Amino acid sequence: QLNMAKKKEEFLKEFKEGPLHFKPTYKFDLFSEVYDTSEKKRKPAWTDRILWKLKNLSKVASKEGEFPEEENQISVTLNNYISHMSYGISDHKPVTGTFKLEMKPLVSEPLVVLSPEGEWCAEHDVLIRYSAVPEFPSSAWDWIGLFQVNFRHVKDYVTYAWVQDDEISSCSDSKEVYMSASEIPKMGGEFLLCYYSNNLHSIVGISEPFQV
Repeated sequence: QLNMAKKKEEFLKEFKEGPLHFKPTYKFDLFSEVYDTSEKKRKPAWTDRILWKLKNLSKVASKEGEFPEEENQISVTLNNYISHMSYGISDHKPVTGTFKLEMKPLVSEPLVVLSPEGEWCAEHDVLIRYSAVPEFPSSAWDWIGLFQVNFRHVKDYVTYAWVQDDEISSCSDSKEVYMSASEIPKMGGEFLLCYYSNNLHSIVGISEPFQV
């Protein structure tokens, strides 16, 4: 039934599934490995399934005019696809799949190069200078965050500046944005600047560590 639906339904055609090397997982008598003995005597079926689809990010970007179409930057390999017959609290048996995910670097060089300007302290507004490669797909929603050097997640920023709203100068080679003094940590320490791209949903530039 699923294979028939995959041939007819457009949204299912690109989904993949591993080989079914396990017994049908439905329908069982509760707390047993015995197929349905009720009056209905349902036929055993592979009801619980795992399908996956890999979105072609480069094709999407190419359609939007951002980057030329290239090979997928992510590959997925199914390592195993099994059922667990020992579970008996339902008339289904659960199935699990284990996948290997390989992520290739999107770029070999940073798309954005940025650095702090002058002395950084909480006594005055501070400046950030940055430059981007010509083909970089910038957005009004891009921002530059101030992070401690040991940050672990993009949401760990201390403060941030919008690249357009907080811009104070621009030329062909670089741009400058400011951060308010009220947002700069008074305790000081070692920090980094990171440029977050809204279109690419990732950090695309990181400064060298510097002192505040």
